[in-house]
Amino acid sequence: MQPIPNPIPLSLLDLALVSEGTSSRQALTDATELARRADDLGFTRFWVAEHHNMTWVASTDPAVFMAHLAANTTNIRLGSGGVMLPNHAPLLVAERFAMLEALYPGRIDLGIGRAPGGNPRTTAALRRMPESEADRFPDDLVDLMSLLGDQRADLSLAEHLRATPAPESYPDVVLLGSGEYSAELAGRLGLRFGFANHFNTGNESTAHEVYRDHFVPSPVLAEPYLIVTTIAIASDSAEDSLEMLGAHHLRKLGTRRGTDIGLLSDEAARRHPDYAEAMIGGENSIVGTGDEVADQLHALSRHTGADELMLTLPTSNLAGRVRSLELTAESWLHPRI
Repeated sequence: MQPIPNPIPLSLLDLALVSEGTSSRQALTDATELARRADDLGFTRFWVAEHHNMTWVASTDPAVFMAHLAANTTNIRLGSGGVMLPNHAPLLVAERFAMLEALYPGRIDLGIGRAPGGNPRTTAALRRMPESEADRFPDDLVDLMSLLGDQRADLSLAEHLRATPAPESYPDVVLLGSGEYSAELAGRLGLRFGFANHFNTGNESTAHEVYRDHFVPSPVLAEPYLIVTTIAIASDSAEDSLEMLGAHHLRKLGTRRGTDIGLLSDEAARRHPDYAEAMIGGENSIVGTGDEVADQLHALSRHTGADELMLTLPTSNLAGRVRSLELTAESWLHPRI
C-alpha cells in the first residue's frame, strides 16, 4: 500500500463520556489516554466540549481540561469544541486561553460556540444575566478576538484591556456551528469554521457553501478553512463498530421520548428492551472496518470540500475507541490500491 498524496488532516472531538456504573474521574482518565494515543498516531487536534449538568458528560470546563491534556501530550493541538461564549465574559475567556497559549505555544485552539451547553435552568445559573444581555454573541466574539491579538479596525475593547499573561503567539480561533448563521458569521469575519455535521441537522448541504460564499480574507486567514465533524467508529467488523454506538443511539432515543436513559455500557445497551428500535435511527454515523470508514470519510470530504475532518466517538469503551483510531489512521494514510 502507498500513502495517498497529502491527505487532509484528521482530528478528534471528545466529551469524556461517563457510562453507567463508572465515574467522571475514569472518563477523564480515559479521555487523557485517548489523547495520548491520538498524539502518537499523528492526529492534528484533540478538542474537548463544554456541557453542563449532564451526568453522562465529564467535560464541563474546556480550558481546565486542555491544560491537563497538554501536559500529557507532546505534539497534538488541544482545543475547545467549544467554549460556549454566551456563558462567559470575553475577557475571562481571553485570559484563560492566553495563559494556555503562553504555557503551550502553538498548540492551542479556541473553538467558540453560541449554544448554551445545557438546559434553560442550567443556562440561567451560568449566565446570571437577562437573556437580552446574553444575546450579544457577535459583539462578544469580536471583543474576544481583539483581546487575543486580532488587530482590526473597530475592535475597540483591546484599546483599554489586555489579556494576560501576554503570550508570544495567539491561539487559532474557530467559530463553531450547525447552521447558516454561524457559517455566514465565520465567513464575514474571516475565521475558520467548524461545522457540527455530527448533529445531523440536515444543513450540511448549505452551511459549507454559505461559509465560502461569504468568506472575506482577514489578517488571521487568507482563504476559507472548513473543519467538518462526524461520528466515525472503525472496528474489525462493521457489526462490531455499529454495536459500539448502541448506547449512544439509546440515549438519543430517550431524549426524543423526553426520558433520560443516560449512557449505558455496551453490554447493558445490548440487553435494553429498546435496543433494536434505537438502532433503526437514520443518524449520519460512519461505521465499518478501517477501510470502510476511510472510504466514507473521503466521500464526506469530497461532498463538503472539508479542509479537515474531526471525528467524534460517542462511546465510553476506551479499548474500542483506541482500536478505532488505529484502524482509521492506518486506512486513511494507506488506503487500498
